[in-house]
Amino acid sequence: MTDKSKVFVYPKDVSAFGFDWGKLALTVAPEVNGATRFSGGVVDLPSGKGHTRHNHPGAEEIIFVISGHGEQMVEDEQGNPVVAKVGPGCTIYVPESRFHSTLNTGDGPMQLFVVYSPAGPELMLRELPDFRLIPAGK
Repeated sequence: MTDKSKVFVYPKDVSAFGFDWGKLALTVAPEVNGATRFSGGVVDLPSGKGHTRHNHPGAEEIIFVISGHGEQMVEDEQGNPVVAKVGPGCTIYVPESRFHSTLNTGDGPMQLFVVYSPAGPELMLRELPDFRLIPAGK
């Protein structure tokens, strides 16, 4: 249920999308607090895990590395993979519909904040075979 008064949201306060590679807790989204132009949330990746190459048709994405270290791939305009080592404080811009992937190469967890514009493409993650809904507080 959408609660438009939810302007201060912690990841533990919302249900999360769980996967074999980690989890995504949407803290800003139409279904969380009525955001209309974008959605976003916290991604947790255990050491050695990451999400495989994928894209979000019609949407741009911002990835901000909060903690941990990894390798980020974003394809260029010709579809060639461009890979960089990333760590805390790094902002990654993923242009509209561009394929990308993230791998935690560090010894500990990696935490990211992601923003999708427009909102919506992240809901397609519910269709993945390893998707599970993690209730708030778990």
